[in-house]
Amino acid sequence: MKKVRKIFKRRNINLVTYFILALIVAGITFLPFYWAISLSIRNPIEAFTVTGLAIPFIQYKPTLENWKEELATGETQKSLLNSAIIAICTSIAVIILGTPAAYAIARFRFRKPSNSNIIVWFLSQRVLPPAATVIPFFLIMIFFKLLDTRLALIMVNTTFNLPFVVVLMRQAFLDLPIELEEAALVDGAGFFTIFWKISLRLAAPSLVAAVLIVFAFTWNEFLFALTIGTIHVRTIPVLMSGAVDTRGIQFWFVAVRMLIAASPPVILALFAQRFIVRGLSFGAVKG
Repeated sequence: MKKVRKIFKRRNINLVTYFILALIVAGITFLPFYWAISLSIRNPIEAFTVTGLAIPFIQYKPTLENWKEELATGETQKSLLNSAIIAICTSIAVIILGTPAAYAIARFRFRKPSNSNIIVWFLSQRVLPPAATVIPFFLIMIFFKLLDTRLALIMVNTTFNLPFVVVLMRQAFLDLPIELEEAALVDGAGFFTIFWKISLRLAAPSLVAAVLIVFAFTWNEFLFALTIGTIHVRTIPVLMSGAVDTRGIQFWFVAVRMLIAASPPVILALFAQRFIVRGLSFGAVKG
């Protein structure tokens, strides 16, 4: 009995230790968001005068004037609309182009180039530094008169996110039992019917995960949004970097814009986290 009690005591101590460590890590992770929330609900003068943890109702009186003023400006509304349209259209385009390509690579055998070479090429596009392609894309958009348009940013984001979707969905299709597709072939179904009615539905968790990740990547993209979408197609990340006037950086507006920029991906992830976990772990066993 003494040994059992010692074991339970050790386990309880370990659980308490892990719980405390988890709280510390969670606190450190949440600290930037807390500071942004705190700045966004202060008066501008209190951004410089309030010190310490800046506890609301104790050290300052919260106000939503910064949020009202920021959301009421046409620049912010247009940036939100631009970011939403570009992210949604990119997600749709990447899924339409990438999912059939992933299925073809998973189920058919190519000779030249081989399937492995195709996958290596897609992976190489993921590690390609975006900064190395800024000037070529900029010149291409000037040539086709697409500079500072939503279509230009949709095309660029689709180009960079397509390899991720192909690699992820290929592994999802490889993990599906091929016997179901073979049975459908015996019953007279074509490859497109099998892809559309069987494989795509079984790979739905990976598909949802791919859509959400691509949406987050596109929503947060800054480099091409700054160089190609210069004035008329300004997105939220570009707007967030421009909260500067003759008096310096407007930290309260930067905090509001940061929270606006971070909210859609975070909310989507919270509502669909089970799909993300299932989708990303779908190919964790088979290689």
